[in-house]
Amino acid sequence: MRSISTATALAVLLGSAALSVVATGTASAATANVTTPGGLVADGALKRVFVGDGSAGTVAATDYSGNVLASVGGISGVTALAVSDDGTTVYAAAQGTHEIVALDAATLDVKARYAVATTVGPRYVAFTSGKLWFTYGDQWDSNVGSVDPAVDPASGTDPVTLGQQPEGISIDNPGFLDAAASRPGVLALGETGISTDSMAVLDVSGATPQKVAYYSGDYSLNSGIHDIDLVPGADEVLVNGAVRDAYADGKFTQSGTYPSGQQADIAPDGTVASVSDTSVTTYRPNATKAIRTYNVGSFDTAALAWAPDNSRIFALVGRSGGGYALKALTDPEKNVPTLTVSAPSSAPRAKKLTVTGKLSASVALPAGAKLQVTRTDLESTKGKALPAVTVKANGTYSFTDTPPAGGTVTYKVSYAGDAGHAAVSASDKVAVSRSATTLSLNNNGKLYSYGADVKFTAHLGKTYKNRTVAIYSDPFGADKPKKLVKTGKVNSSGNISVTVDMTRDTAVSAVFAGDARYASKTVKATAYAKVKVSTAITKHYKKAKIGSTSYYWFHKNSAPVVTTTMTYYQNRQERLDLQVYYDGRWYDSDSEYFALNTNGKVAVSLGAPGESGIKARIRAAYINGSSGDNVNSTTYTGWKYLYFSN
Repeated sequence: MRSISTATALAVLLGSAALSVVATGTASAATANVTTPGGLVADGALKRVFVGDGSAGTVAATDYSGNVLASVGGISGVTALAVSDDGTTVYAAAQGTHEIVALDAATLDVKARYAVATTVGPRYVAFTSGKLWFTYGDQWDSNVGSVDPAVDPASGTDPVTLGQQPEGISIDNPGFLDAAASRPGVLALGETGISTDSMAVLDVSGATPQKVAYYSGDYSLNSGIHDIDLVPGADEVLVNGAVRDAYADGKFTQSGTYPSGQQADIAPDGTVASVSDTSVTTYRPNATKAIRTYNVGSFDTAALAWAPDNSRIFALVGRSGGGYALKALTDPEKNVPTLTVSAPSSAPRAKKLTVTGKLSASVALPAGAKLQVTRTDLESTKGKALPAVTVKANGTYSFTDTPPAGGTVTYKVSYAGDAGHAAVSASDKVAVSRSATTLSLNNNGKLYSYGADVKFTAHLGKTYKNRTVAIYSDPFGADKPKKLVKTGKVNSSGNISVTVDMTRDTAVSAVFAGDARYASKTVKATAYAKVKVSTAITKHYKKAKIGSTSYYWFHKNSAPVVTTTMTYYQNRQERLDLQVYYDGRWYDSDSEYFALNTNGKVAVSLGAPGESGIKARIRAAYINGSSGDNVNSTTYTGWKYLYFSN
C-alpha cells in the first residue's frame, strides 16, 4: 500500500491529481449524491450507472438501483461522461486538467489520459464510430475534437485530433453533443452560447466529419438550446425535450412537439423521457399522450439517462439543502392505469351486495382485461380469492358477493398489468352488520374495606365462535396504569371470574372482542375501597368509663396527642374532627387537615383546655377529593372520647 506522500509525489509527476479507487464489491446501501452534476450515463453491458461530480472531481459507479459500487477521484472539473459501444470504457471530460480520462468500466482504473490542447474544455462528450468525440474552446472559437482509442501513442501518432468541426458551422461555446446507438456515425451538436440557437448534425463515419445539416438563427426555431438529442429511426433532433426538428437538404424545420419539456433523453426504441419542472414524463415517439409521469420531488432534475434495455430511467434529482441524488425510475414504458373500487359503506351480513368500479388508462388497455378480487374479513384474515372479473369495453366492471362474516370487510381489486401497463390495485371497505350479544359484570358501585379480596364475575351471552373475555383492572391514580388481569374462555355457564385486591377505587372492565357474527362489547364496573386508618391517644393518665362510654382522662393542664396512621399516598392529608359536649349534646368545635408523613403517620397536639369537667371527642377521616387525592373512598375512624379533670 502506498503512503500519502508517495501518492502525492506520483500525482505531481503525472501532472494531475492523484486517483483514489474504492474497490468494486457488493452494492452498499449508499446512494450516489453529487454537488455539481458532471455527467450521467448507463452501461448496458455491465448494468451500471456512472455519475460525475464536477465539484468533487469524482466519478461513481452504481448498480441499476442507484447503490454505489465504486468511485474514483482526481478527475478535475468533470463535466460529461460517455461509454464506449462495447461498454468496457467510460470516458470523462476533465476540463480542470484539459484532458479526456478513459476509465475501465468494471474497475474504474485509469486506462489512459488524453491531453487536449485547449484553455477551455473539453466540455461535452459522445461516443460513436469507435471514437470519443468532444467539444472544446472559448466562446468565439469552439470546435470539435476526437480521441481514437485504437491509436497507440507509442507509435508516434497522437490519438487526439482537434479542429474537426466542418467548414461553415459556427457554434458559440463548446456545444452539446449527442450520439445514438441506432444512428452510428451521426453526431448532434447544439449551441450553448447566448447569441443564437445554432445547431448541426454531423456525419463522422468517415475520415473527416461532414456537415449533414446546420441552422444558425436568433431563437426563432427553438428559443435557445438547453439540450439536444438524436431521434432514433428518424432524421430529427429533439431540442429541450419538447421540439422535434427534422433535418434534410442541409436544413432544419420544426416537425412536431411534445406537450412540455426542458431536457430529455431518448431510449434506443425512440421512447422519450422528458423533464418538466419537478416531473419526468415518458412518451411514445411523436405521441402527445404521456405513457407515465414520475413526480421526482420539489427540486429540479439536472440529468437523465435511459438504461440501454429500456428497463428504467436514471435521474439526478435536486435535494433539499443542495446537491443532487441519483434516482432509478422503473418501468418507464408501462402506463399506470387508474383503478377505482366502490362498495356500499354498510351492508347486512349474509346478504348479497354489489361492488362496482372502473379501470382506465391513457394508453389503451387490452380488450377483456381480467381483474383479481380478494375479500378480507374476520374469518379470512389473509384474504380469500373470489372469481376473477372481466372489464367491459367502457372500462367498468361489477361483481356481487355475500359476506359470510360481519365487521369490516375489505374488497381488494387488482390488475396484474401487461406489456404496456403497470400493475395496479385498489380497495374499499364495507361495515357489515353483526348481532349484539350480552355482557355483564357484577359489583358495580359497591364499597369495600381496604385490602378486601373481591371476586368480579363477567357473564357472556350468545356468540358465534369466540367465547373469550378479557378482564382489565384500572386502579384510580396515575401511578398505577390499567392492566390485563385475566383473559380466557368463559365456562359452560358463560362466566369468567377474577379476584381484585381492593386497595383503591378501581374500574374493572370486561371485553369481548367479537367474532364473525357478533359485535364486540365492553362493560365496566366501578367498585370503591376505603383507606386503612386508625388513631392513637397519648398523654392521658388513665382510661375509665363515664356511664357506659370509655374515656381517656387528662388533667386540665395536659395536652392530648392524637397520632393518626393512614394508608399513604403522595400529598395525602388526614382530617381531624373535634367535638365538645355541652348541655346534653355534642357540638362541632374544629375540623382541620394535616399532611401525612411518608410513613403514613401524623401526630397532632390538641392543647390543654385549662378547665376541668370538659368532655370532648375526636376522630380522623380521609375525605375523597379534599384530603389531597381521589384514589380512595371517604373513610372515618370511630370517635375517641376525652375527659379533662382537675
